[in-house]
Amino acid sequence: MLNSAKSRRRDALPVAAGFLGVWWVMAPGTGAAQQSDAPPSSTESGQSPLDESFAPRTRAEWVHETRRQAWKDTQFDAQLRFYDFDRDSYDASEIEAWAVGGSVGLKTGYLRERFAIGATGYTSQKLHGPEEKDGTLLLAPGQHGYTVLGELYGEFLINEDTRLAVGRRGIDTPYLNRNDTRMTPNTFEAITLQGLYGGDGQAEWRVGGGYVDEIKRRNADEFVSMAAAAGAPDGIRRGVFVGGGNYKKGDFSIGAIDYYSDDIINIFYSEMKYALPLADGLRLQFALQYSDQRSMGDNLLRGADFTASQWGSKAEIAAGGALFSAAYTSAGGDTGMQSPWGSHPGYTSVQMEDFFRDGEYAWMLRAAYNFKSVKGLGVYGLWVNGSDPEGPSQFAVEEYNLNLQWTAESGPLKGLMMRLRYAHASQDDPADSGQDELRLMIFFSPP
Repeated sequence: MLNSAKSRRRDALPVAAGFLGVWWVMAPGTGAAQQSDAPPSSTESGQSPLDESFAPRTRAEWVHETRRQAWKDTQFDAQLRFYDFDRDSYDASEIEAWAVGGSVGLKTGYLRERFAIGATGYTSQKLHGPEEKDGTLLLAPGQHGYTVLGELYGEFLINEDTRLAVGRRGIDTPYLNRNDTRMTPNTFEAITLQGLYGGDGQAEWRVGGGYVDEIKRRNADEFVSMAAAAGAPDGIRRGVFVGGGNYKKGDFSIGAIDYYSDDIINIFYSEMKYALPLADGLRLQFALQYSDQRSMGDNLLRGADFTASQWGSKAEIAAGGALFSAAYTSAGGDTGMQSPWGSHPGYTSVQMEDFFRDGEYAWMLRAAYNFKSVKGLGVYGLWVNGSDPEGPSQFAVEEYNLNLQWTAESGPLKGLMMRLRYAHASQDDPADSGQDELRLMIFFSPP
């Protein structure tokens, strides 16, 4: 059960407390935290929206980075992570682990206003984790700790709007992304070209493309072929060609992106968003998405042709610090969807289930609120109801999520984030008692 392992972890508490204490003494301050008066978002943790791909979140951030100068403007980033994960599965098995770790990295300013270097090291070390309860993805297989240089790259500034990057680094697009929901994120070995044009109140274009050769998965300490990460047989090496863009003007945006891996798979994704202000502090928002996946060439992934698709829609009402969302997705084809290089962008993809099996459709209701009386405190809850998918021995699934998060925005704890996530899922099968998952995250980011 979820609480069964807690009494067996007391011997790890002094280690965790000591690590946290040393970090606190060493840290001179903290990084910026999200403001509590910002509107809530319904984007699931780990997902990368298309209209935020290829570039920093805002034009101002992009310009600030391009104007940094060499060593004078070198930026150092570090984060401590403390993570507890427990799951009771449908088959009555348990997975659990308790880990501490984080990251340390840097990015230089632009040498001669043209070239910058970036590097990030990651680590995750076991505080508690029975070998027979492996599977949380907090630790390497076998419940082992690991340390890895996940990023090491060079970035060339072609002009103020266009960058070329070569090496190992994090990438964020809908189907190929960091999926940063455990101790360390996915990172990729790639050559990429990205640009941000317009903005500052005008129409904005974000474009990007390149070739991705290898991936370091979230709980791994080495890079493997993108084909291997997708599930291709041993010895098959294929990378992924990526290209796409997004257009945004005011409250309207539309974009598309394609991922092509020769003889493995082709994934196409498109999304459109529109927001309609109704009154002061009241907005109605709409979004549509479509994904198409199919085998390619010699069908080296599964040895046979396959197709899969999913479309989704989402409507939201934002009022002050509250956000109410409703979403629908429907998957079809002759097999289930897959997302081998990151999180799945589907609107009903939540904490445990993705609701993208062949023939499965799902409804989601979600409510979120950022408290004005307690700075940095936010909460959301959601419910997703999925239908019976195609195929034998598959059942309809229903899932509930509850998330409570607090981020210190000022004072001596600034940069500290504490998050508690609970999920319960049940199958339409009398033999199953359901599945429960509890996650506790404590992250601390010095400047």
